[in-house]
Amino acid sequence: MTPQPGSDLFSAIVDAPFGAVGIRTEAGRVRELVYLPPQFSEMAATEPVALEAAAQVARYLADPDFSFSLPLAAAGTAFQRRVWDAISAIPRGSVLTYGQVAKLVGSAPRAVGQACGANWFPLVIPCHRVTASGGLGGFSNHADENGFHLSVKRWLLAHEGAAKIPWQQSSIFS
Repeated sequence: MTPQPGSDLFSAIVDAPFGAVGIRTEAGRVRELVYLPPQFSEMAATEPVALEAAAQVARYLADPDFSFSLPLAAAGTAFQRRVWDAISAIPRGSVLTYGQVAKLVGSAPRAVGQACGANWFPLVIPCHRVTASGGLGGFSNHADENGFHLSVKRWLLAHEGAAKIPWQQSSIFS
């Protein structure tokens, strides 16, 4: 029998409308959340922290107002954590541009974009709420307008009720 894709990489995989979310855990903490394309099937959690993370991811996917409370592994530089704190303060249904976040943390938009791309905990730290000034921008270090990751970003923003803006019209999930 062939193991399912990801079974050796993840502690759990949660089905999502856009594909799946892979959960990696280590030493009783969430180490990483990963957006996965549809060929990844749901996989039951292999330990308690993964079970809790899977339950919280599922609750968020059902209710965009759900607030995460997971034990996260230490990650990122001091600057990245400052950016992630600013992003975490963006309310559901709202977006800020990379430039607006840069002003909040005293940096440059490109540096904010790089910190967003380095986010180990998407959904928990909602980088999808940060866009370019003229459109969607990139997501998870991907900028292909019709690619999987930007489709995930479109879905997440629609799920959270972000105001209608032109780039949402091309979403395969609307």
